Amino acid sequence: MTPTTVLTIAGSDSGGGAGIQADLKVFAALGAYGTSVLTAVTAQNTRGVDAVLPLPPRTVTEQLDSVLGDFAVRAVKTGMLGTPAVADAVAGAAKAGRLPHLVVDPVLVATSGHRLGVVAAVERLLPYARVATPNCAEAAALTGRPVTTVGEMVAAAQALAAGGPQFVVVTGGDVDAAGESVDVLAGGGTTTLLRAPRVDTRHSHGTGCSFSAAIAVRLAAGDPVPVAVATAKEYVTRALTGARGWELGAGRGPLDHFGWSR
Repeated sequence: MTPTTVLTIAGSDSGGGAGIQADLKVFAALGAYGTSVLTAVTAQNTRGVDAVLPLPPRTVTEQLDSVLGDFAVRAVKTGMLGTPAVADAVAGAAKAGRLPHLVVDPVLVATSGHRLGVVAAVERLLPYARVATPNCAEAAALTGRPVTTVGEMVAAAQALAAGGPQFVVVTGGDVDAAGESVDVLAGGGTTTLLRAPRVDTRHSHGTGCSFSAAIAVRLAAGDPVPVAVATAKEYVTRALTGARGWELGAGRGPLDHFGWSR
């Protein structure tokens, strides 16, 4: 049986925990064939980002043309775009209808605190997104208002959903919600709170990348958005739990994408 093809458009993480590398791991773990378009090269590890080199927009476009000209891509996710010019190149493909089931992970700041993208770059893609998955800091940057509580997450998700994406998930991994990890899904006229037990672990590098990649896989398989989002949250919770005892790196380590610790 031929696997479903999914595409990631993102930056490279030399430490392998986030970005292109994490996306391809998630695709493989969930049974999809992964293709990729690189937007930037980073020098990073679990302790932080040391350098970022954005690729020229032409190079991004050439990669897109090569992949889309040969593979029947069923869903696409974007991560780090880096510059507005690269975002324009990707948005042009989305506007032309070449990026089905587009999941936009608006990577603005790495877990380490290093700035990886600009708001203007992300805003170019949001009108074409089937799902956007900002964390609280990214939602705050995109809405211009604080997002530090579940109530503020709800308001941000609804505001962003009204402004372009069909659905928005504001992820609340950093919000104190009485021992729970709460995400807010808005779209289609409804707002839903997704809850899971909070996983106490330092291995959370690439959580957002992995979540959006998992959503893309499930959309490619034909799931409706609410089901895809719920399934992705379950997958990330398992991946966080599996890596709790790992000793990979000295900082925020990667997730257990393949369930090695079960």
